Amino acid sequence: MSRRIVCLRHGQTLWNVEHRFQGHTDIALDETGQAQAARAASLLAALKPTLIVSSDLSRAHDTAMALARIVKLDVAVDKDLRERGGGAWEGLTREEIRARWPEEYIAWEAPDGEPVTEVAARVVAAMRRWAAQLDDDGLLVIASHGAALRLGICELLGLPEELWHSLGGLGNCSWSVLEEGRKGWRLLEHNAGTLPEPVNSDDIET
Repeated sequence: MSRRIVCLRHGQTLWNVEHRFQGHTDIALDETGQAQAARAASLLAALKPTLIVSSDLSRAHDTAMALARIVKLDVAVDKDLRERGGGAWEGLTREEIRARWPEEYIAWEAPDGEPVTEVAARVVAAMRRWAAQLDDDGLLVIASHGAALRLGICELLGLPEELWHSLGGLGNCSWSVLEEGRKGWRLLEHNAGTLPEPVNSDDIET
């Protein structure tokens, strides 16, 4: 048996629907997001998770709690799992960002935001820290955010930065599954749990 990590993106929020950059802003799940969290929980419970950890932002924590209630586990909270900080972009739509910062929009780098390399480093450190607490056949569920999870997964897999764009985004309440093998971590599933649909998140455009 091998240790596994399920990276679960939070459910939908109103700002997702409005294409607003959320970042560190604490936006709650909307009604659809709550239903998505309940559906994902019912599916992931069958994997029998042994540890659940969440970002400190409510949209991720509430998503984790939907699963925790079913499997009778507590939810640990780790601030290092929060979304990429967007600085002045937070609360703005993509159209507003494009109009005010055309060059930065193309690079998807807020002038006062958090660099992708820093996000990847803090998220992967948290992933490794919590995975280290698993038994050999343990399953860790991490409830977090689209950009944070994608960047953390890329770093955990050892992908060079120039290839990070190759991994697509995660839909609301979709997940990726990672397994630890003899040569390190490998990706078993990505963006599972939903039919292909537009990904509304703070991540790069897909």
